[in-house]
Amino acid sequence: MDQTSLLSGPSGTWPCITDAASWAGTSRDGSAYSPGLFRSVLMGGFESSSHRRADGRQLDLIAATRHDERALDDYHLLRAHGISTVRDALRWHLIEVAPGRYDWSSFLPMLRAARSAGVQVIWDLCHYGVPGGLDIWSSSFLDRFAAFAAAAARIVQAEGDGDIPFYCPVNEISYWAWAGGDHGRMYPLDFGCGPALKRQLAHAAIVAIEAVRGVDPRARFIQAEPLIHVATPPNAPEEDVAGAAAHREAQFEACDMIAGRLAPELGGSAAHLDIVGVNFYPDNQLFRAGDTIPLGHWLYQPLRRLLAEVHARYGRPVLLAETGAEGENVPGWLRYVSGEVRAARRAGVSVEGLCLYPVMDYPGWSDDRHCRCGLIRSSADWHGRAADQDVADQLAEERLFLHGAAAEAGR
Repeated sequence: MDQTSLLSGPSGTWPCITDAASWAGTSRDGSAYSPGLFRSVLMGGFESSSHRRADGRQLDLIAATRHDERALDDYHLLRAHGISTVRDALRWHLIEVAPGRYDWSSFLPMLRAARSAGVQVIWDLCHYGVPGGLDIWSSSFLDRFAAFAAAAARIVQAEGDGDIPFYCPVNEISYWAWAGGDHGRMYPLDFGCGPALKRQLAHAAIVAIEAVRGVDPRARFIQAEPLIHVATPPNAPEEDVAGAAAHREAQFEACDMIAGRLAPELGGSAAHLDIVGVNFYPDNQLFRAGDTIPLGHWLYQPLRRLLAEVHARYGRPVLLAETGAEGENVPGWLRYVSGEVRAARRAGVSVEGLCLYPVMDYPGWSDDRHCRCGLIRSSADWHGRAADQDVADQLAEERLFLHGAAAEAGR
């Protein structure tokens, strides 16, 4: 994901927990936080993008990596390395074959594989892809997405084992608004419409949450939004400083809409904002001019500070919903973010987990380049699977640290 995006333009009927201390394990007295929402603190996420590019090609990276065919093997491989919570996705563009008519054949094998392998899945309901012919700007987009979300919840409920389900309604609203609404890189391929698209996608997340809860009131939801920091050099002009501050503040707009703090006419409320997922990569800190602030630079903000800011803003559990690097950089990056998560917890920040994303190689969005990332290495034809030993060793080390810290905090 191109992190320069992040930013297009500056009530529920369910029980609402507004006191951060009401979440089990959340500390208000500065004591360390002990997580408990998910089966594993270390998680893995499969690249699930399914957007339509500017050249008209519809991506489907779950199919491109053969993860749909190999889901059971992939889940077992993660389990073998201590990962029992994963992020994965339904492909709305495949499932809704006509308005209100659903073919679940692309989803049911994955759902059943997860149950067979004993993994807990956070299911993305929409990962950039929409059914062909559906106008994202129309009211029918909202109606059909709500109906799809409810239908998906019924399938998960019918096939489930009684556990509480987890969903991400719309993946990366802020990035989609930038890429699809301001820069024409993905559907709807518009320019100068980022704020309007962000609003529409936040509205879609709200109606999807309501629809799913109408089927299963126990359901939990994460929002997965980019986490960034924007800075200016010393002695920068005042307009640059103000611009950097506005750029940075815009990253919170999607969650603010869902929480009803911004654009309350969309129907958001505190009850709609459940678990705040944040996506953080090596290029998520930048100067106002656009250059990346490298790790180690004196203006680089520690991840623990950014996580604490999110927790203080919303008083909700926080999930590092995506983080990772490419090539040989994965173990070192994992070591850094894991240490920062532990530091945030020591300060009482309710960070529930860390998701290595993508957890498996995938073909590049624009050029099909074989991107090496995460734990699982794939063969050139995407049939073969093997764990990267360096990443596996680092995961084992961080698992001991993270789970040990959690056990110590719970004493």
